[in-house]
This record gives sequence, C-alpha cells and structure tokens, in this order.
Amino acid sequence: MTPRTPPPAARTLLAGLLAGLLAGLLAVLLVACSALVAGCAVRVPPAPRITITPASGAVAVAPEAGLVVRAEGGRLTSVLAFAGRDPVPGAFDPAHTVWRSSWTLRPGTQYVVNAVATGSQSVTAQVAARFRTLTPRHELAVASVVPSDGETVGIGMPIVVTFTRPVEDRAAVERALEVRGPAEGAWHWASSTQVVYRPRKWWPTGGEVRVTAHLAGVRAAPGTYGAADRSVAFTVGRAMISSVDARTHQMVVRQDGTVVQRMPISAGMATTREYTTTSGIHLTMDRGNPVRMVSPGRHKGDPGYYDKLIDYAVRISNSGEYVHALDNVWAQGRVNVSHGCVNVGPDQARWFYEHALRGDPVIVTGTTRDLEWNNGWGYWQLSWPRWLAGSALRQDGAQTPSTAS
Repeated sequence: MTPRTPPPAARTLLAGLLAGLLAGLLAVLLVACSALVAGCAVRVPPAPRITITPASGAVAVAPEAGLVVRAEGGRLTSVLAFAGRDPVPGAFDPAHTVWRSSWTLRPGTQYVVNAVATGSQSVTAQVAARFRTLTPRHELAVASVVPSDGETVGIGMPIVVTFTRPVEDRAAVERALEVRGPAEGAWHWASSTQVVYRPRKWWPTGGEVRVTAHLAGVRAAPGTYGAADRSVAFTVGRAMISSVDARTHQMVVRQDGTVVQRMPISAGMATTREYTTTSGIHLTMDRGNPVRMVSPGRHKGDPGYYDKLIDYAVRISNSGEYVHALDNVWAQGRVNVSHGCVNVGPDQARWFYEHALRGDPVIVTGTTRDLEWNNGWGYWQLSWPRWLAGSALRQDGAQTPSTAS
C-alpha cells in the first residue's frame, strides 16, 4: 500500500507546531541554565586596604612621629621596613591591624616599607612605600656613657649619659633611654647635658645590665635631632661595701657580707671645710698609682700648700677625696690629720686598690660635712622620692622604658 503524502496545508501546520515546540523547549533550557549558573556564582570580597604613614614619596619627613602601618578590612600578616640596609624594629597591636616602629626614625635616611594584609576568604593585599627623613640643622649625640661596655662594676654603679648639646625636651630624650636589668631604677637629670640612672636599691650581684640610647630621630630641641643610637652592656660583680668611721679611725671592708679587711685610717683634720672628709654614701670612681695631689686654692709658698704624688689612690668624690696609701702609721687608727682623704697603710691601700671596682660603696660617718648628691657619684645621698623627682617622665606622668627583667 503506497503511503499518502499530507497535503501542503497540513505540512505547513506540522512545521509550525514543531518550531513552536522547539522554541519553547529552548526557552525552558535557557531559563534552567541561567538559574544553574546563578546558583553556582562566587562573590569575591574586596581586598584589605593598607595605609603607610609617612606616605610613599614623602621627603623631609619629621623623624619623631615614627612609622605606622594600618590595615582596614583585614589583618596585617607581614611588615618589613628598612632604614638604608638596617631593619626597623616594630610591633603589631593585639588585633594585628596596626604596626608601629619601636622608636623614632633615623634622620637623613631613606626608608623602604613592604606590608602584606589578609582579609576574608584569604584575599590578600600588598603595598610598598619609600620615603626619606629630614636632615636636621643640629645633631645631638652621646658624648660618653659610664660604665664602659663590658665592664664589671660594683653594686652601687650609676649609669651616666652625657650629651654633646643641651637637651630642651628632656622627656623625649628620656623616653628613648632603655635600661634592661635585674632591678627597678629611674633616670635623674643632673644638668641639661647629663642624665643619670640609679637603681632603687643596690644592683644584685651577677646581674647583667644593658642600656640603649635610642637617640636617632629624637627631637631634643627645635631643629635638633638625635643622630645615632648607642648601647652599652655591663656586669655587676661581687658586693663590696667599705664602712669608714672617722671617730674610731677604722675602715671595715665586707665582701658579700663577710669582713675581709679591717684597716686603721686617718681622715680629714677638719680645720677647714675643704680639709673635712665628707660623710655619706660615696662610690669608688677611678684610681691611679700614683696620683698627683695639689692643695686646692693655694700656691707654692702659701701656708698649707702641698704638691705630692700619692700611691694606690682610689677616688671617691669630685672634691679631692681618695682612699690612698700614706706611710703615717703613727696617725692611722688614732687621729685624723689628712687634708680630707682617707689614708691607710701602704699594704692595705694596695689591697684596696687592687680589689676595688668602680661603683663600690664607701660609706663614711663621723664628720661634720655631708657629701653633696652631685659631688662625684654621690647619687645615693638622695632618697628614692627625691631621685624620682629629677625624672622628666615622672614629672609628666609618663612611663619610662627602663625595665626590671
């Protein structure tokens, strides 16, 4: 049987129906695919925003503000900063959103900073900056530090920092002085160019102490900035304390609480103020063998004039007082006949000379003249509250970076 071919009208209708069916199916598939794609899309959060202060490209930056890096919308994961080729120390805040340099910036130096922050879904951002600090009109430097680096000292040893120029902003400079050691202590300004650190009590024996003047970039006065840092470390030796009684004419030396020497002495004759040995807490300062001693305020031919070389002399003040050797055994242990020094027999003077460390206490009693706190290293003459009163930070209510560790 031969199939019948649909008439043209029927074919047209069938083609229309198929086209409509295909168009509807395609529309359904497009909607389904769009929904599928929309359901699988991932929204990427914005990267954290990092700001560096001072800004990149800045010149003549004031060093005292330091370096600060901040992150918004994330946490700082890395901050690397260099002053020239030297790493810049710094620390993050607890939230790791701020990093600050530990100290002021070095003047006249180019800084390079690289910072990385991470936000949600581990999206990271990285920023680099480069800036240069100003070159000051005047520079402040450390002229000297006592004690010397690597020295072993006595338990009363002060730290004496002397500057090359007067300091106007004492609080800023004092804030830059860091002491790490085994005892509580504080700074006291002796003058505009000198500041002294003293522990509240004697240094513990065997203690290790490091003092660092983070002076670079500190604004000490208008147009005056610290030029460079300075660091000194020293060790505290055995505890040697000498007690001098001008009334009994005896000197007793104790090491770590044990009597090691009893020395008959002769102290100042006390006919004048200058010939009166000072009472108070002295410290051994330096020594010489011999030391030339010349009568103060007198010239050759004047009554009381002397010019002598004295053996085994250990200085204990700036007013000419020493513990030294003298072969006047007839007076030692009996009567005070010196010009203000404490003299002992040659053998015992030599022992004291060889065993004394700088900063050993020599406590004198029994005279009518008191040691001034700023006569030599008479700093222990001040009570602790009076010592604290000489700190610029204590006066401002600020905190000192000095620590007991």
